[in-house]
Amino acid sequence: MSLLRTVVLPALGAIAVLTAAGRTIRLLDGDDPREDRAVRALQAAFGHLPAEADAALAPGSTRAAAREPVDRVTAPLSWYSGVPQTIANGALWCGVTWVLTRDRRAAAAPAAALALETACFVAAAALVRRPRPSGVWRPEHPHATSSFPSGHTAAAFALHGTLADLLDRRGARGARLVGPLLRCGVPGAIAFSRVYRGQHHISDTVAGALLGIWSAAVVRRTLLSS
Repeated sequence: MSLLRTVVLPALGAIAVLTAAGRTIRLLDGDDPREDRAVRALQAAFGHLPAEADAALAPGSTRAAAREPVDRVTAPLSWYSGVPQTIANGALWCGVTWVLTRDRRAAAAPAAALALETACFVAAAALVRRPRPSGVWRPEHPHATSSFPSGHTAAAFALHGTLADLLDRRGARGARLVGPLLRCGVPGAIAFSRVYRGQHHISDTVAGALLGIWSAAVVRRTLLSS
């Protein structure tokens, strides 16, 4: 009964809220929303054209060379947030936490945060079915899942927020400095990379961030509060 009340029912509520928000956004602004204008303008400012025109650029062109610094930062961030990498990252930190604490609840926390986030993301995405942005530069093929919410962003906020909670719980030295970087810095940079590289609408990453923050909070309350 405790698990039903503390995890299952809140998760169903989160799925309902995400689904309602995603469908409302699609209804009000369509599948080529106004928010994408800012993304196109940002990409253009760094020398990118929409995919169909960008493919014709020569790799050594002046325009291509001018945009390399931003791409070199966002490419590894987007890769780091990928599904296999996130699974491996979560498993790694479960193992590290177990070795350092011998606390089963603490060691399970990273995996629990990712599992909760993933369950809510998959269900909401299947119900919303929002297309990926159109008319944008997109250097990588998108996943087949719905664009809303951003699963990569949600996973980043859930996992790194839980790692920050573990540091706080242990009273680790430097937690006050590292904590904000884990909670906001790294996941925020990942969210930016997903938008900048044409994988998501801005609202997708906002919803993903909220889902990830909420998932970390549920795990903090259920596994790490005692």
